[in-house]
Amino acid sequence: MQFLTCFLVSILSLIYTISIAQTAPAIISGTISSDSGEAMMGVIVQLKNTSKGTQTDLNGKYVLADITPGSYYILFTSIGYKNDSMHVHLHPGQVLQLNRKMSVDTLDKAIVITAKNEVEELRESGFSVNVIETKQYANTTADINQVLNRTSGIRIRESGGVGSDFNFSLNGLSGKQIKYFIDGIPMDVLGSSMTLNNVPVNLAERIEVYKGVVPVSLGSDAMGGAINIVTNQKVKNFLDASYSYGSFNTHRAAVTGQYTHTKTGLVVRTSAFYNFSNNNYIMRNVEVWDAAQYSFVEKNFRRFHDTYQSMMGQIEVGLMNKKWADVFFIGGAFSGYTQDVQTGFQQTIVYGRVTRKGHAFNGSVRYKKDNFLIKGLSMNVFASRSYDSYVVVDTTKIKYGWDGIGVTVPDPGYEMDGAKTFNTIVRPKSYFRTNLTYIINKNNSLNVNYTLDHLKNVNYNSLIENDDPNPGIMNKQILGIAYENNLFNQRLTTTPFVKWYGMGLNLTTPAITKSTSFSNYGYGIASRFKFLRNAGIKASVEHAYRLQEVIEIFGDGMRTSGNPDLVPETSDNINTGLFYGKRFSKHSFFIEASAFYRNAKDFIYAIADQHANNVRYENKSNVRVTGLEGEIRYDYEKNFMISINASYQNALNYTKYSKAGNTIPEATYLNKIPNQPWFFSNLELSYGKNDVFGKKTRIQFNWYTQYVRWFYLTWEAFGGPEGKNKIPDQFSHNASVSYSMQEGRYNISLECRNLMNNLNYDNFMLQKPGRSFSVKFRYFIK
Repeated sequence: MQFLTCFLVSILSLIYTISIAQTAPAIISGTISSDSGEAMMGVIVQLKNTSKGTQTDLNGKYVLADITPGSYYILFTSIGYKNDSMHVHLHPGQVLQLNRKMSVDTLDKAIVITAKNEVEELRESGFSVNVIETKQYANTTADINQVLNRTSGIRIRESGGVGSDFNFSLNGLSGKQIKYFIDGIPMDVLGSSMTLNNVPVNLAERIEVYKGVVPVSLGSDAMGGAINIVTNQKVKNFLDASYSYGSFNTHRAAVTGQYTHTKTGLVVRTSAFYNFSNNNYIMRNVEVWDAAQYSFVEKNFRRFHDTYQSMMGQIEVGLMNKKWADVFFIGGAFSGYTQDVQTGFQQTIVYGRVTRKGHAFNGSVRYKKDNFLIKGLSMNVFASRSYDSYVVVDTTKIKYGWDGIGVTVPDPGYEMDGAKTFNTIVRPKSYFRTNLTYIINKNNSLNVNYTLDHLKNVNYNSLIENDDPNPGIMNKQILGIAYENNLFNQRLTTTPFVKWYGMGLNLTTPAITKSTSFSNYGYGIASRFKFLRNAGIKASVEHAYRLQEVIEIFGDGMRTSGNPDLVPETSDNINTGLFYGKRFSKHSFFIEASAFYRNAKDFIYAIADQHANNVRYENKSNVRVTGLEGEIRYDYEKNFMISINASYQNALNYTKYSKAGNTIPEATYLNKIPNQPWFFSNLELSYGKNDVFGKKTRIQFNWYTQYVRWFYLTWEAFGGPEGKNKIPDQFSHNASVSYSMQEGRYNISLECRNLMNNLNYDNFMLQKPGRSFSVKFRYFIK
């Protein structure tokens, strides 16, 4: 901590020195919004009769720096909006905060707006990032996972139906190597019940997918990439409520909204969701014992112990646009779930009584202020305290098959293992993040981000008197510094960065007492050059570390056993890509292709323990991942869209010798990492038409197809040609049709998933649900 304190003091001193050196020039900054309160991107802000000008960013913000003191007319212009101007007089060193609202130019309805939207701007940044607009999915029953699974480079494999555990793979790296955020805050702050596969798509405005190099501002040790869910924070007052019902007795409800009191600046935000499903889909061709034939036979059976229920409620109350704070919110959240556990890590392990349930509470404070203490310095602070706990119950001395018939087992056997358990896991967590951004001028800025993540793990069996709680403490710290520079009229953007990773681990069990620490540096650079207005090349390079996660160290009390001997993994990542986008008349076209390279050492991956019926994370000395991916997208007005993407990734075991001094290579040397798809592709198209059955109505049809090439379930070096365990080629087709009235206020949609009822598989070859139907009702007003 002494090093960290000195380091922060040095950085702040540097910022202050730079600001003192520029006290003479003045600065104008602010936010431009429309009459409806939505932030406006691409507004031209210019000082009349000078060459000084800029444009607003994704959040409608702008900064004009290095202005000679004096009197000026400042002009605000945007296509389709009325021009705005204002006279200002600037004093030496003055920092003027100037927010404006612009009105739609109703006299010029023939104008075609060609300014880039937020999605296009992010796609053309220096980072390898894909941005998904969720508006097109708002009337479907999709959760965040299902939307992401249609994106190039991403493959999500679930262990069952609604609410099941899943494995997330991005560019060949998976699991905890990928981090998940909501508005830049780690999702696990809200508790273990908050996962991508139970968050409704209605809660998101867009989803940002960072592949490989992750911006310093997220404050993460993500080694393979990050997912950032961005909620709607532009509209002042709105309500979005929906309910859906589908096959397998599946219910989904969600509501999100915001109310702003204009005079006082008081803002109330709320969001909630509820999910329920029996998940009782048909398991096809599973083995059961047939006493009459005295042999195992293959039959179809319905899942009988897989009910899932989850809920979440969150509220934030605060103030905006005050002299002392641009944003100040105090929030609270509750989340919880109950789950019947149907299988182990593979479908031959069948449970009939094992259950899991948990809940979490969270309190948070959020503060943001531009021009904090000194001009040009923005501060963003978030702090939270959460309490997360869950229990896993295995108290039945019966072994089940897929026919639902149970057989009593002799002592000391139980369903999961040999011990009767009521495992209780409690994990209180403290999280703190502060982000400082200093705008030196329009072409140079500095960003400093610090995060502290402190977690305590307590695990004990409530059925054992005086059972040792096996406490453990994980303490993570990450400090990141990034400098952004723009040259050649912002055609070239370069962002070098450095990160410091620190971790302390204390673990006490009946067998061991373990205390370890870790400290190291990562670094990298991201750059983008636009050789045409709509085309460019981007590249990013990074030396990154990924610290161990709580489930890897302590386990989950059910399918995963802990491994306290794990060490952090490291990777050298390279991303390169080309992009081209064009708008002409009513047409829009976008194409992107990229290549990636990952050289991971001490690679953490999950292996199956057949004897213990669970999985365990271990370090692999060296894993190398290379790959290619591409996407083509075409839009015609708002009526037709087609998108095709494909991904190829080759993850190989590059550990030649398992131990120092060995002369015989490992059998799995240069083998593909098992249980990971290596080629998959997605096709998506939609067609919509306005005013079909009356004014202010719209009908929309969507089609989605996914193909996954076969891949090995276990190491390809083991087993003969006919005996290798592999997952076959898979096809999945989804279709939906929706109807909207009164410009989207009232909506109804019908959806079918796995239309052809194909037999598809997911993680560790677990069967996915067959054909299913659902209907959704949605109400939206702003």
